[in-house]
Amino acid sequence: MPNATFFNLTEIKRKILIQAAEKEFSRVPLHEASISNIVKAAGIPRGSFYQYFENKDDLYFYLLDEKLKVGKEHFLKKLTEHNGDIIEAFIDMHYQFLVMMPDEEEENFIKNALLYATHKVENSFTYLADSSEDQNHFNKMMNLIDKQSINVNSDNDLNLILQIIAAVAFHNLIEKLSKRLSDEEAIKNLRVQMDLIKFGIYKK
Repeated sequence: MPNATFFNLTEIKRKILIQAAEKEFSRVPLHEASISNIVKAAGIPRGSFYQYFENKDDLYFYLLDEKLKVGKEHFLKKLTEHNGDIIEAFIDMHYQFLVMMPDEEEENFIKNALLYATHKVENSFTYLADSSEDQNHFNKMMNLIDKQSINVNSDNDLNLILQIIAAVAFHNLIEKLSKRLSDEEAIKNLRVQMDLIKFGIYKK
């Protein structure tokens, strides 16, 4: 997380620094990104950077988490629209995420995050199944889910199901980018994968 000095900056100065970082992280993946390029583009001394962030990883995951926070509220909305059906809510949200990718820079940022994913990156993308980061959001989500339609015995079981679904959706994004699939192909594959979770792989 950023240091308090970052949040004490004026909104304009924060925005300039964030834009410089987004540009660099869109150009190359995290391990190749340069703090020198970021501070040069932002017009700040290198020493000032370390007053705001511990290192480039700290800045990167702050940006990534801020981008993904929007998905939290969006998922709650989709759960309401689909009457608590977590599979349909995930597919709908996934589709919206793909078709509403705002611009090339944003797409490259996400692409670099996914194609060079670390365990920490995967955790960021599967945030929906994580109660440790935002317990309030997690509780809202659990209350919206239609538990009667799912074969679970406890909230812990339901949490495991959410983790599986989030992992499948995460892999689908990687496959789309690495194989250069169209939005339609990616969603078709996700539908097959989610139906296997929803209806099972064994014949009744």
